[in-house]
Amino acid sequence: MAKTLKPGDPAPPFDLPTAGGGHVSLAGLKGKRFVLYFYPKDDTPGCTREALSFTENAKRFANAKTTVIGVSRDSVAKHDKFVAKHGLNVELASDEDGKVCEAYGVWVEKSLYGRTYMGVERATFLVDARGRLEHIWRKVKVPGHVEDVLKMVKIAGAK
Repeated sequence: MAKTLKPGDPAPPFDLPTAGGGHVSLAGLKGKRFVLYFYPKDDTPGCTREALSFTENAKRFANAKTTVIGVSRDSVAKHDKFVAKHGLNVELASDEDGKVCEAYGVWVEKSLYGRTYMGVERATFLVDARGRLEHIWRKVKVPGHVEDVLKMVKIAGAK
């Protein structure tokens, strides 16, 4: 089990393939501020709403000089289909082996209808240009979440 991350901690390193044949890494984002949002599964209702909300607000994040990256354990091929089906314009990274999910502490035990299983907790991390965690949202509820992240991006950017 990964240690519990808190604001001020260094962001755990990652290097992941992305939809469209690219890749994204902590090292490649050095000097840039970014949002890393973890979600359970492509093309499910909550995950689709969240991705669409980040897409609809992409220009506002860009104006705040903040990159947005979504991460799930889905394959790049599934991400490609998800992006095409919904016209998404946020970068989606594939963590098929779950190592990045574990490093960020979002691979957790969940329960549904009395059955327990392991899954990705919906969580978002705001990472500053030095690669440190600025803010963490855990157990995210989709409605209003992207607006909350944008507010924090603006507050943190004004410091």
